[in-house]
Amino acid sequence: MNSASGPSPATEIPHPAPRVGMISLGCAKNLVDAEIMLGSAKAEGFEITSDPSEADLLIVNTCGFIDSAKQESIDAILEAHRQRGEGRRPDAKIVVSGCLSQRFSSELVNELPEVDAFIGLDQVAEAGPIFRRILTSEPNGVLNLVSPKSRYIPDFSTPRFRLTPTHSAYVKIAEGCNHPCSFCVIPQMRGRHRSRSIDSVVREIRALVAEGVKEINLISQDTTYYGMDLWSEKAGPRQPVDSGRGTSLVHLLDEIADIGGEFWVRLLYTHPAHWSDELISAIARNPHVARYIDMPLQHIHPEMLQLMRRETSRAHIEDLIARIRSGIPGIGLRTTFIVGFPGETEEHFQSLLAFIEDTRFERLGVFNYSQEHGSRAAKMENQVPARVKNRRHREAMKLQQRIARETAASRTGHTLRILVETPNTGRTEHDAPEVDCQVILTQPATPGTFIHAHILGAQTYDLVAEPHS
Repeated sequence: MNSASGPSPATEIPHPAPRVGMISLGCAKNLVDAEIMLGSAKAEGFEITSDPSEADLLIVNTCGFIDSAKQESIDAILEAHRQRGEGRRPDAKIVVSGCLSQRFSSELVNELPEVDAFIGLDQVAEAGPIFRRILTSEPNGVLNLVSPKSRYIPDFSTPRFRLTPTHSAYVKIAEGCNHPCSFCVIPQMRGRHRSRSIDSVVREIRALVAEGVKEINLISQDTTYYGMDLWSEKAGPRQPVDSGRGTSLVHLLDEIADIGGEFWVRLLYTHPAHWSDELISAIARNPHVARYIDMPLQHIHPEMLQLMRRETSRAHIEDLIARIRSGIPGIGLRTTFIVGFPGETEEHFQSLLAFIEDTRFERLGVFNYSQEHGSRAAKMENQVPARVKNRRHREAMKLQQRIARETAASRTGHTLRILVETPNTGRTEHDAPEVDCQVILTQPATPGTFIHAHILGAQTYDLVAEPHS
C-alpha cells in the first residue's frame, strides 16, 4: 500500500484544502482501516491534521468488541462534539466509522444526533469522496452509509496514510473470521474470512521495506487461516487454486524470505486450530520472521474450551506448544486468556492457573469475560459475578507478573538484537508494539535501527540494556 509521513503540526496559516482529523480506537486491524480512510482523504485533496480542533471533518474510528471499548467509543464521540462546540471549527462534521458503526449504526442514528454520518467497513477505501460529499451537501439529518455485510479487503495499491512510527507498520493479510467462538461477535461485524493474494501482500511488504520500514506486523482476525478460503473445492482438500507454491501462510513466509533488506516480520493473532509442522518449519528457516508467536488460547480446561467453541482440545494445545518450542529455538510465546466465562468454576480457574504456571508464557494477558449482546455466551446460564471475575483477573496477573519477572531476570548478561523505538527505548523480537515490554537503553540510539545491546538487568517486565558500541 502507498503510505505518507505523519501529519505535520497545525499552523495559523490559512489552508484552502479542507482538513480531516482522526481519533482511532481499538486494535491494530482498526488502525489499518483508519490509515486507509486517511489515505483516501489525502488522495481526494484533503489535508490531514493531528489537531482535532483544526479539522473541518473529524473521524471517530470506533471499537465495538467489548462493553468497555463500546463505552470508550461513545465517550469519544460525545467529547468530539463538545470540543467542536468550543473549538475553532464549530461547523465541523463528525463521521463515525469502525466496528461500533458497522454493528449499531441503525440504532445510533437516533441515539447520537451529534453525528453527521456513519460509515462502515466497506466504505473505508472510498472515504475521501464520501467526506467530500458530506462537506458539500446540505444538512439533511444523520447519514447512514453502512452496508449490512462487510466484504471489503485492501490491496497493495490502496492509498494509506500511516499512523505508526516510520520504522514499523501493520499489514492486513485478510479480513473477517469463520470461527464460531461463543463469546465473540466479530464475524457478525467483519464478515467471513477473506484473504488477500500472496502477490498483493508481498508487493506491499516490498514497498514498505524499500521505504525503510524495519518491522512488518502481519495481522488479520486469524492469521493462520490465511489462504484457506482460496482453496478450490474442485481441486480437492488442501489443494491450492494457483499453480506453483500455492496460497497459505507457509507459502507467504517463503515468498517474504526472498525479499532483501534488514527487517523482521511478526505474526499476530494466530489460532491454535490451524498450526502445522510445515508452518513451524517455515518460521524456523526464515531469518526475517521474528521468534515471536501471538496465539490467543482463551482457556485450557476442556469444559471451558467446549463452551467457548474454540475448536481445540487441551491435549492439542499442549502438544502444539511443545512442538513450537522444540521446532523454533528461541521462540517467545504470547497468549491471552478469558476469566469469568459463563460456567467457569473455581476448579476450572485453578486448572488455568496451573497451566500458566507450568507453561510459563513469555508474554501473557488476561481479560474479564464481557457479556456481548448477540453472542451465544451472552445467553448462557451461570454468568459469573463481576467481583469473582475481578478477583480471578488479579490472581492470574499476579502469577504472570512473577513469571515475567523471572523470565526477564534470566536474560541478564545476554546480548540481544533490539529494534530502537525512541532514543532511549527499544524492543526485542519477543515484544510486539503497544502490547508487550520494552528495553530501556542506558545510552541513546537512533530510532528505527537494529542494534545489539547487553542486558544489565530487569524492571519486572522491562529490560535495561547497554548498547554495543
